[in-house]
Amino acid sequence: MKHVMIFALFAGAVFSLPAQTDPAAIVRQSRNRIDAATIQSRSRWVISGRGGSTAERLIDQYSKDGAGGASRTVIEFREPAGVAGTRFLTMDGGSGGGSQWIFLPSLGKVRRIAASEGSGGFMGTDFSYDDIASADREPDLDTHSLLREENYNGKACYVIESRPKNSAYQYSRMVQWIDKSTRVCHKIELYDKKGTQVKTLEVLELKDVQGRLSPVKTRMSTLGTGTSTTINVEILRYDQPIPESVFTPGYLETGKAR
Repeated sequence: MKHVMIFALFAGAVFSLPAQTDPAAIVRQSRNRIDAATIQSRSRWVISGRGGSTAERLIDQYSKDGAGGASRTVIEFREPAGVAGTRFLTMDGGSGGGSQWIFLPSLGKVRRIAASEGSGGFMGTDFSYDDIASADREPDLDTHSLLREENYNGKACYVIESRPKNSAYQYSRMVQWIDKSTRVCHKIELYDKKGTQVKTLEVLELKDVQGRLSPVKTRMSTLGTGTSTTINVEILRYDQPIPESVFTPGYLETGKAR
């Protein structure tokens, strides 16, 4: 299971380190940290705009593993009224392929998100559609290099650069600070096709939930705009039953599990 409130910069057991570090293995451990069949959460997203303006979104999320390494996640907007009832489904095929759908109450129908829309903004936040799905991004889709080892906020970390093998991906490279002892990813820098850093993702707070060290406060900042989106997790539960029907375009339209 990978998703823990979008960018699950995951928790889990302490790893014993090999004499020779393998950056791809470290990234894989970081992205596959949570031993849970399902994840349910409620979070409050605070969108900070230019000039100090703020807006909030109350969001429920449901994630579940499927056969063959596939995973499914539904995001459901609860508040405010202007976005309430919006639902988003992402399905990962377990081998790099995936599909996304969104239901907008104003349109009254479910629409599939095209691959070309991956870099588009997600519901007025600092996240893109690609960002939302990236917690399930397979490490084999990228080439990983160990840049250095350094402390970040008092934690000894590996600094690993990941470059997508497919040039169609939104970012040209991603630089991650991964904790040596826990494999928690504390920070990610995201670079555009020109090699310019455009976003920073940071884990601001971690908490033990059901024996799993879990991120409960995460911030995505967009450089050059002064905007950011902070995710504050209010409720987080692992291994609770979720009906299969939740992960269907039909649920997006009705909000009701059959």
